[in-house]
Amino acid sequence: MQSGKVGQRIKGFMASKEISIEQLAERSGLEKDFLHSVVEENIYPSLGPLLKIARALDVRLGTFLDDQFGEDPMIVRQADRKSELSMLRGKDKPVDLKFYSLGKGKSDRHMEPFYVELLPASAEEKALSSHEGEEFIVVQNGTVEVIYGDQTFTLGAGDSIYYNSIVPHNVSCKGEQNASIYAVLYIPE
Repeated sequence: MQSGKVGQRIKGFMASKEISIEQLAERSGLEKDFLHSVVEENIYPSLGPLLKIARALDVRLGTFLDDQFGEDPMIVRQADRKSELSMLRGKDKPVDLKFYSLGKGKSDRHMEPFYVELLPASAEEKALSSHEGEEFIVVQNGTVEVIYGDQTFTLGAGDSIYYNSIVPHNVSCKGEQNASIYAVLYIPE
């Protein structure tokens, strides 16, 4: 999914629910300028703010990722994976995370599974985010740093971490080599 599609989907839900940027800011607790950049300038937010937008619009997070059809069971072949989301820290900053949805197409899902590439740029700004739910991460390769509250953990290939996402957290690449993880987010309805 291109970042513009997410902005268009958010804009579409705002129009159908007759919600302005100001109202979305009030309901989500996010800054109006930030929301404007997401909706109008195609800046893709991290999952924490995207979840707050989904909650404010009363839709599931998966609605922004792609709930066009429902397969059960669903299989995603590695060769068929496509980068669905690229997280930017700002309009003129480089991509630092590339998300590949592994749940796209299963419209009745309760978890959001991802394969994520963490680029070294992800370590430049370590803004903590929090949202409802839980996250489970397994490092496939490289070195990953996880800030969880006031603790910092370094994880290598094969290591995993499971945490409550309401605690402020950040996941980033550690070092100059790309890292990759499998992440599963559970967000209660």
